[in-house]
Amino acid sequence: MNSKNLGEIRSEINAIDEELVRLFARRLDIVSEVAASKREAGAPVLDPAREREILSRVADKVGPDLEIPARIFFNTLFDISRARQRAALNPPGPLAGEIAAAMESSGGKFPSRAVVACQGAEGAYSQQAATKLFAFPTILYFNSFDDVFTAVEKGMCPYGILPIENSAAGSVAAVYDLMVQHRFHIVRAIRQRINHVLLAPRGVGIEDVKEVISHQHALAQCNTFFKNHPGWTLTPAANTAVAARNLAKSARRDLAAVASRECAELYGLDILEEDISNVATNYTRFFCIAKDLEIYPDARKISIMLTLPHRPGALYGVMSKFAAIDVNLTKLESRPIPGMDFEFRFTLDLEASARDPQVVKLLCELASDPSIEQFAFLGAYNEN
Repeated sequence: MNSKNLGEIRSEINAIDEELVRLFARRLDIVSEVAASKREAGAPVLDPAREREILSRVADKVGPDLEIPARIFFNTLFDISRARQRAALNPPGPLAGEIAAAMESSGGKFPSRAVVACQGAEGAYSQQAATKLFAFPTILYFNSFDDVFTAVEKGMCPYGILPIENSAAGSVAAVYDLMVQHRFHIVRAIRQRINHVLLAPRGVGIEDVKEVISHQHALAQCNTFFKNHPGWTLTPAANTAVAARNLAKSARRDLAAVASRECAELYGLDILEEDISNVATNYTRFFCIAKDLEIYPDARKISIMLTLPHRPGALYGVMSKFAAIDVNLTKLESRPIPGMDFEFRFTLDLEASARDPQVVKLLCELASDPSIEQFAFLGAYNEN
């Protein structure tokens, strides 16, 4: 029996691909006719009964061995067809115009002077991030992350700094949960090196310590160090710098705090232990937010937030659209929706430019897609 060589097999595949391309283009031409017919009839784009009928017919033809691959293939075709119909039936949404206007109005350079809202107190890591982003910031301190969002939303501060994730302790869930409650846009991001130290009042030794206070994320980032001191009580505080400030005001001689080196000098404290983080490369990623959309020429990342229907393939369908235009997904965060069992809201960070027409077109498609229950364009920004 003569077997085919690789060249012959590839020639057959090429011929099949040529036919697939021809049929694909023909199918999309007919989809445009479907859209025109639906416009006249006032029919919706989505026809789930029709899609189920096609999938059932295809499954019967290919047999059980190929049923799942065929389902994947045809579901992708359905996604492309629905997007083409929506583009034909619906005028472009406002998002493209908002993005263009933001790029036009923001100017060519990120501002060097600004009033900036930060959570905590002087010496906080958010304050350090602010001084790296802005050459001459005027910083106002607030008690909570919610207060920072509110200060920006109400126009008290043009900008706010918020921690979003840490390389050792993970995402800051409280910030993600607050995103849906406020109007804001991400205009910048920065990765700040975190160097935790153990602070105590002057003259207090490590053998005197019984309790340590700090932000819960800072405590979590140092839990390896605390395993060597099992008798200590760990008490969460509003912020690392607030913990250091409160320690300096306290008369207790058995209390210590986890904070930055800067806090030692600011609040007159001694450093009992250096570099107590679990890992040497400990970084926190901060977002700089503004009320209105600002997009600067160096913006290379995009963040969006959306809520998807609770059905198989919903998230894959969105992610595959970005993969199709060669956009890399760098972060996917899911948060439960209060009051809805096992329903989640997703935040996606993408390596993409708002100046790329393909990217903007896809974002507009997602914004107008009725199967996506909520969609928010959070911003296009540069990350240092």
